[in-house]
Amino acid sequence: MTFPAPYREYACNVRPEWFYYNGHMNVAFYMAAFDEATDAFYEALGVGLSYKNATNCSTFTLEGHITYDQEVMEGDPLRFTTYLLDCDAKRIHYIHEMHHAEKGYLAATNELIGIHIDMDARRSKDMPADMQARLQAALKAHAPIPKPPQVGRVIGIRRKS
Repeated sequence: MTFPAPYREYACNVRPEWFYYNGHMNVAFYMAAFDEATDAFYEALGVGLSYKNATNCSTFTLEGHITYDQEVMEGDPLRFTTYLLDCDAKRIHYIHEMHHAEKGYLAATNELIGIHIDMDARRSKDMPADMQARLQAALKAHAPIPKPPQVGRVIGIRRKS
């Protein structure tokens, strides 16, 4: 299986309900848009809704970090680029970039770590060997790509000494 590197299959538009009184997309809906991008990425990796329905295993998000780089407005077309950064038997580490699809600028990023969950036990569980092999193949395809500078960023107020 050849996995797209980077993954660029998800796009959407800023919906009217995502817009609010400051005149741009509301902070909460960046996460909603990124969540939709995650669903598409996970489906392509084979750990999405079809996998959950077939195995009763899924993924939960352990940690996430969003950067807001430039505002987007109601109706703006968005495209997402996703990089698989790392994975092991239970976890998937990746980052999404949200770009304005017509103007090309970076609007936001979302770095996440997900964990594989047995939905019956509601506990983490190793992924099946074939899933781990598929993720390793995708990771190998993504390994040579330069990663966005937002990867691993720490939040804080930077002060000059």
